[in-house]
Amino acid sequence: MTDDTHRAAPTPEPLVDAAGEPAPAGSAMSAGPPPPGETAPGATIPTAASAELPVFVSAGAEDPLPVPEAAGPPKLDAGPEEPVLPVVYQWIKRFLERHANKLWWLHSLYAMGLGTFVVLYAQKGYDHARWLTVSLGAGWIVLLVFFRIYGTGDVQAQRRGAGRRAKVSFYVMTYVLKNLYQGMLFFLLPFYWRTAVLDAPTRWFVLALAILAVLSTLDVVFDQFLMRWKLGASIAYFFILFACLDLVIPALLPDTRAVLSLMGAAAIAAIVFWTMHTPLSAFLRPAGVLLFMLAVSTAVATAYFGRRVIPPVPMHVATGAVGPELLPDGRLAMHVSTLHRDFIREMHALTDVVTPGGRGERLFHVWRHEGVEVQRGAIEPSGDPPPGTVRLRSTLHALDLDEDISGEWSVDVVTEDDQLIGRVSFLVID
Repeated sequence: MTDDTHRAAPTPEPLVDAAGEPAPAGSAMSAGPPPPGETAPGATIPTAASAELPVFVSAGAEDPLPVPEAAGPPKLDAGPEEPVLPVVYQWIKRFLERHANKLWWLHSLYAMGLGTFVVLYAQKGYDHARWLTVSLGAGWIVLLVFFRIYGTGDVQAQRRGAGRRAKVSFYVMTYVLKNLYQGMLFFLLPFYWRTAVLDAPTRWFVLALAILAVLSTLDVVFDQFLMRWKLGASIAYFFILFACLDLVIPALLPDTRAVLSLMGAAAIAAIVFWTMHTPLSAFLRPAGVLLFMLAVSTAVATAYFGRRVIPPVPMHVATGAVGPELLPDGRLAMHVSTLHRDFIREMHALTDVVTPGGRGERLFHVWRHEGVEVQRGAIEPSGDPPPGTVRLRSTLHALDLDEDISGEWSVDVVTEDDQLIGRVSFLVID
């Protein structure tokens, strides 16, 4: 027997882990490689479905294998690895979707409050009316760009839904237009309200302004109806532009006659309306120029013949009264609203007319009995009126009247073109 036969088997080197320390006894590393056909305890057998996945080895019997989490909807709660901003964005988006209608109505209430503030601001003075020209120009430009981008009718709905950017720009432009419309309409209301007479045709013009002002605060109506069709939107803007210019022209050109201001406003509004519907190339053809001149002439003629239903802003009657007797300083001895026919020898009417746009207009008193004109004539300045006003007086003599004078009487303050500025009423009884 040779020495090689009794040579001892070499002692295996101890296994160490990744840190260089000896592997603990009983572990998968210390146990050595398994015999052929067997697997080490705790090892997983790769299959065809998991050939590309890493092999998970358990450190012991009490260590379960990691199980992947099932796919599901993303969590809104921010975890240690989830950014905060996307979570906040998702929360805001869900809140807006849930309370969209309530928020629109809340914004409408805010718009009404803003309109009330504009009304109070307008009452501080007529000089602020010049700033309406800035709003008018801005509204015209935004309106042109809006319909150039989004079109009208069903085309507008398609372009608005083309993507998030299109929808955002749509609501931004309509929001700007709403604020411009609200500012102009609520600024106009107090001036037209003071000049209009509620029992005369001028009330319909003020009513139309008030309806437009309310509609401009209702977001759903404004976006889905008023701005849906180009023709309807341009007609509304034509009306607002006309009303604004009729108020602004006397501020820019003092002492302008009321009817001239009216016709000038109609001409400019017609030109702007024409530019919204006709390309500039139309002016290169004789037919286009003829149609343009016809449209402007029609607008001017309509304003002139309809002048009796349009209040002649900014003039208005601050105070007015009638009485049977005058004091030596030209004031009325008493103001009456009802008196007996036997006390009528002569009746005097005094009116204080505010003329912030200048005194380029001749004014008249028209006495009416039951709506029928009895006397018309120029009125005379009288007394010492408040600053910024002119006090006018006229007298009606009983000798010029019929025997039956009982009933409703009124004294109208009108311009030389028969535009009604204000009215004083009284009743004569038997």
